[in-house]
Parts: sequence; C-alpha cells; structure tokens
Amino acid sequence: MIDEVLINLSGYTYQQDRSTYLTAAVTTLTSPSSSPTILSLASTDSVGKGVLEVGEELMWVDNFDRIANTATVAPYGRGYLGTDASTAAVDTKVTISPIFPRYVVKKAINDTIRAVGTQLMVIKQTTFTFNAAQSTYDLSNLNIESILTVMWQSVGPSLEWIRVSRYDFDPLAESGYWGAGSQTITLRDHITPGRTVKIMYVTQPEAFTSNSQTFTTQTGYPESARDVITLGAGYRLLAYLDPARASQISPQADEIDAKRPFGSSNNATRQLFALYQQRLREEISAFQGQYPPRIRFNR
Repeated sequence: MIDEVLINLSGYTYQQDRSTYLTAAVTTLTSPSSSPTILSLASTDSVGKGVLEVGEELMWVDNFDRIANTATVAPYGRGYLGTDASTAAVDTKVTISPIFPRYVVKKAINDTIRAVGTQLMVIKQTTFTFNAAQSTYDLSNLNIESILTVMWQSVGPSLEWIRVSRYDFDPLAESGYWGAGSQTITLRDHITPGRTVKIMYVTQPEAFTSNSQTFTTQTGYPESARDVITLGAGYRLLAYLDPARASQISPQADEIDAKRPFGSSNNATRQLFALYQQRLREEISAFQGQYPPRIRFNR
C-alpha cells in the first residue's frame, strides 16, 4: 500500500524522486564519528549534504565523495527523524531527499486506518461450545465494540444456525473475577448442551505492523475499502507540502513561490479529501446494507 500511495502522490510520471542504489551492504546501526557509516553508492551525481532514504530508514549525510561514489553519515544521522535504524542489503534503493518518506507514508496509512475505524467497523466472529451449567462466557482479547448476532448450530442433518434472541453483553466485565479488560456474554435462550455457539461482532480494524501483511487479513476490511485508506493517507500527506516551501527557507524557495504561491497545494488536498469522504460514505452505506440492525430482547 505504501507504493500505491506514493505513485498516486507523484502523479504517476510527472514528479519522481531522484534515486540510486547500494553497491555494498550496510551492516551497522550507528554512525559514531570514530567509525562512521559510509554508504557505497552506484552514483553520487545527485547526492548532496542532507537526507537519504535507505529502505525505510532516513539518514543524514554529512559529506560525500564523487570519485569513490561514497556518502558518509553524520554521528546523529542514523535513524534520522525518528525512523528505525536498520541494516540494508546490496542493491537496496537509495532515495535522495524523498518528498514523501516511506516511513511517513506508512504512518499516514495507519493513522487513516485508526481514524476510519470510528466510522467503518470490522466484522469478525468467534465460537465456543455451550455448557448447560454455564450461562456467562468470557470473550477476552477480542476488543468487541458491539455484537451483531448470536447463533447456535441445531442438532440433526439440517445444519441450521438458530438465532439467539435473548442475551446480555457486558463490555466491562468484573475485572476481579474475569481479569482486566475482559468482556462477557450471558445467554438466556434455550440451547442444546454441547452445541457450537457463533458470535458475529463489531470491532476496530488493526493497523499494519509489517510490510508483509496483506490489507484484508490485517485490517479486516474488504478489498473494496482499500482505496478509502489510500485516499485518506494521500490527503494527510499533501497537507504538509506547503510548510516545506515556506519563504524563510531560502531565496530559491521565494522564486518558486512566485510561480506556485504558498497554499496552492490546498486545492489538491481539498479535492482528495472530498473524494476520500465520498468513498468512505459509500463503504459505510454498503456495510449498513449488508449488516442491518437486528432486534434482540433482554430478560
């Protein structure tokens, strides 16, 4: 998803970051002045004193050698701006002064997932075996927001799932007995002992923790919601373009601002935000149509 957001923000081919690649692996995590990290690059034509992105780590280059095609990282340059210092293999892409660092894109994606989760929930299910001597069951570590429906599997060849109309859900169960953060459900319908009970519930989406995770599996959202997240991450990132072009940075920035006035990116941000809001409403409407409210009874 990081690449999807980046290609949308770059306009596909209009605006591209300058890049090269490593010709020797980076095996250290620090760059002390006594033994600094020296990057061996395929080319230093576009390299200058400033930020390089190696993989997803930002590094601050203190000096460079165009003859040897190397760049020396400052003592404070590893894990720059809060990124995670990491090793890197030969041929790893090196981006020079990236407009949108991958670390920031990943954070924008996760921020969007958490924000969308307050409006567009995730549907999951859990099962347990009914015990005639027990009416209340523990639902720990599921982070349930609300329960959509409770069913139990009937006896016999019909394979029917029968709805449970009477149950009580306790989102804040007694911690002294059930444990901290526990949730419980109390079933009040007649259920045949030993049968499987299935609960469909609403919960928050899970943010990404690694690049190998897939969208639907990790977040719990359907594939149709993928563009909602990419649009949300895009408008969040575009909002920070203008501060980088503020007039106090350099005389060159003033010249650029004369052609592209400060605040011009706001138009693109507003347009992208409107599209994001539209797609979010469509997904919420589809969710509500697929999972309509159901009536249940308390005792």
